[in-house]
Amino acid sequence: MKPMNIGLLGVGTVGGGTHAVLLRNRDEIARRAGREIVVRVAAARDLDKARRVVGPEIELTHDPFMVVRHPEIEIVAELIGGTDLARELVLAAIADGKHVVTANKALLAIHGNEIFRAAQERGVSVAFEAAVAGGIPIIKALREGLTANQIEWAAGIINGTTNYILSEMRDKGATFDAVLNEAQRLGYAEADPTFDIKGVDAAHKLTIIAALAFGIPIQLAKVHIEGIADLAQVDICNAEEFGYRIKLLGITKRVAAGIELRVHPALIPHRRLIANVEGAMNAILVKGDAAGPTMYYGAGAGAEPTASAVIADLVDVTRMHTADPDHRVPHFAFRPDRLSDVPVLPMGEVHSCYYLRMPVVDRPGVLADITRILADRKISVEAMLQREPAEGQEQVDIIFLTHMTQEKDINAAIERIEALPMTSGSVTRIRIESLDGK
Repeated sequence: MKPMNIGLLGVGTVGGGTHAVLLRNRDEIARRAGREIVVRVAAARDLDKARRVVGPEIELTHDPFMVVRHPEIEIVAELIGGTDLARELVLAAIADGKHVVTANKALLAIHGNEIFRAAQERGVSVAFEAAVAGGIPIIKALREGLTANQIEWAAGIINGTTNYILSEMRDKGATFDAVLNEAQRLGYAEADPTFDIKGVDAAHKLTIIAALAFGIPIQLAKVHIEGIADLAQVDICNAEEFGYRIKLLGITKRVAAGIELRVHPALIPHRRLIANVEGAMNAILVKGDAAGPTMYYGAGAGAEPTASAVIADLVDVTRMHTADPDHRVPHFAFRPDRLSDVPVLPMGEVHSCYYLRMPVVDRPGVLADITRILADRKISVEAMLQREPAEGQEQVDIIFLTHMTQEKDINAAIERIEALPMTSGSVTRIRIESLDGK
């Protein structure tokens, strides 16, 4: 059988890794796919550098549209990143009747609904295992492995940069800025780390997870997003003292009123496996009604872990290349005409437990004023810690852990607490997630 010809858009870290793994494991991949998978042509900005990566046999071009329109290419692997040019290229490939494999989570989070609709109409596939969590096969798990389940919730550490920063802050007692600078020096963080530290990268991935888990359209604009730049070392230490660790989580949950979509730092009980995921690693917990909680752990980025996911998609597309489009696994796991319009909840409607740190002047009656405000909003306290002020200082931190309550009630209570004359700064609020499978 003739090889499956691949057109590669981008010969950077992931593109180079994809080519290397395809060459190294050529025979094994062919045995799995039923035919050889070969890169026939690739587009790159720097052709000399690309030639050193892919060798002499692959045709190279500056023009990515030449790859898309190449008559012998059957699958286009989009690995250039970005959204504008990538969108044009992917839609052009679909219009030309070519399947697409992409590692581009931002592209799918912003333009995914349009892209998948075009692919459905044209009868081609868009595969995207590498777009979420690198080498972890979470897309296949949600789309196929857990297909018998009603997914109740999914929560994950889906950004390695922020997990590395939080791990180092806890282990070394360093500030956020110091660890970020070190992460950039080591290559764990980009020169411009904005998307990572502000939670945007995790939000891109979470929208994809939610679409697969609940059969809803991708809805990036409705994700509540908070990053880690404002986390203080004192809160990381306090969390440890209470038996928690702080992680940046992407969380999507089905509740009676709708779907939760949120990215934010959270305290997780240290005994949970996911709380012990360190460094730049990723992990995702999925709770299904039949399977119960399942966890997926591994490298969320890097040349060959991501290439592993890209090639898994290439093999899947090759296997079903001649299949009737109506009998392929749907892009969102659910049939396109059966997607749900269940609403995404505003953050104020979400229920959670909370860690609250309040800087106050150490005066009689302050604690009574605060507890009265919490009681007025029916916020129940699980634990409290009041530290002694440092010698010569009047300010002291009071820390509360609450039971489950609604976000809008916490926000209202914080507003009143911050207005108290004895409150000497902003209240720090971090959500607590038990992730206990219930």
